[in-house]
Amino acid sequence: MNDVLVAPSVLSADFLHLAGDLDSVRDADLIHYDVMDGHFVPNVSFGLDILRQVKAATAVPVDVHLMISNPDEMLDAFLEAGADVVSVHAEAARHLHRLVGRIHDAGARASVALNPATPVSALEDVVAELDMVLVMSVNPGFGGQAFIEGTYAKLERLRALCEREGCSPRVEVDGGVSAANAARLASCGADVLVAGSAVFGAGDRAAAIAGIRAAAAAPEA
Repeated sequence: MNDVLVAPSVLSADFLHLAGDLDSVRDADLIHYDVMDGHFVPNVSFGLDILRQVKAATAVPVDVHLMISNPDEMLDAFLEAGADVVSVHAEAARHLHRLVGRIHDAGARASVALNPATPVSALEDVVAELDMVLVMSVNPGFGGQAFIEGTYAKLERLRALCEREGCSPRVEVDGGVSAANAARLASCGADVLVAGSAVFGAGDRAAAIAGIRAAAAAPEA
């Protein structure tokens, strides 16, 4: 299995002190950057200008999650703003394979995100082209939601699909992730863990990141 990466979600950061909060998670593997448009999901978050500022403020690669209804139109702008990884939603993309190619052409890593009710079979014809798959373990739109327990079985189905297709994209899980469920997530195939309040809600963010990594590496109890 790949080493498990931790991606703190800036959705849980203090927006008025974002540079300081980014510095407090400089030991992370990725910075998870949620883009919400108030249409695909019932909330609005950050856009292009903040992404440029995040890129200028941290050396950690930025993992941009496009929770937007028009990724076909907006993708290039986020790539130009510096996204290192881009996740587009299977439910929103009209031409998913084409979007994956555009991400790669820009030199970034391509990921496809799945909402909780979207089956992994939606990826059958594109999974071999992906660098990562993002499995939503909450319904997207708000931080702090309870983890959906059916995610574990979904991760196992995704792992089986990847084995059948002979590919091994990283598998990211977003929503309700903490040190308490990191081991089970890792055992089911997850190797990128997005953590919002579990990191930014901690007094010592570096220790919180290290704790999630250590929990994920430990055998499941």
